[in-house]
Amino acid sequence: MLEVKNIKSGYEEIPVLQDVSFRVETGQIVAILGGNGVGKTTLLKTVVGRVKPLSGDIIYQGESILNLPTHQLIKKGISMVPEGRLLFGKMTVLENLEMGAFSVRNKALIKERLEEVYNIFPHIRERSNQRVETLSGGEQQMVAIARGMMGGPKLLILDEPSLGLSPKLVCEVFAFIKKINKLGISIIMVEQNAVDTLEIADYAYLISHGEVVMEGAGESLLQEERIKKVYLGID
Repeated sequence: MLEVKNIKSGYEEIPVLQDVSFRVETGQIVAILGGNGVGKTTLLKTVVGRVKPLSGDIIYQGESILNLPTHQLIKKGISMVPEGRLLFGKMTVLENLEMGAFSVRNKALIKERLEEVYNIFPHIRERSNQRVETLSGGEQQMVAIARGMMGGPKLLILDEPSLGLSPKLVCEVFAFIKKINKLGISIIMVEQNAVDTLEIADYAYLISHGEVVMEGAGESLLQEERIKKVYLGID
C-alpha cells in the first residue's frame, strides 16, 4: 500500500531523517518506534505532505505522492491523527466529526460514517452534543481518531495515540485501533508506548538518530535483547 524510499527530510535544509525507508502492506498495523527527537513525527509529516523531503520518494498504491498537497492525499484515502489531537474545543463532538468529512459531499455517506465511528466508539455517541473541551483526555483521543475515520481512509496514521493517557485508557485506545484495523484499514502508529504497540503491530521499525536501526515483526522485536534493554527499559 505504501512504500517510503530513502527519504531524507528535515527543516530549512537541515536533515532530521537520513535515508529512511519503510513499507506498509494492505491491512497491516505498522509501528514506528524510537525516543524523543529521533524524527518520528517528521517522518509522518513528510508522508502526508506537511514537510517536503530533500530526497527520496513516497509511493502510495503504485503512484508517487511526493508532490501532492495534503488535501489531495486525504481524497486518496490517507488520514492522519496528529499528536496532541488538535481538536476544536469550543465545538461539539458531532461538529468535530463532521469537520473530518469536510471533503465529502454525499450527506448519506457522512451519516453512514458517523454511525460507523459511533459503533466503534459508543462512548462518544453519548457525548455527541457536548463541547470537546469538556471531555476527558481519553474521550478527546477517541474523538480525534473518530474524526480521522470520517474521511473514509484506507491508510490511517496515528501520532502518539496513547500520549498522556492512563494505563486503563491506553488499553481501551489500543483495543479501538485493533477494531479499526479489522475493518480492513491499514495503520501506521508512532508511539512511545513500545511494549503495547509491539504487541498489536504486524511489523515495526525502530528509528534512532534519524535512521532505521532495526526492523521486524512486532512480536519478534519484543524478544530482542537490544530493544528490551535500550529502548524498553526491560532487563
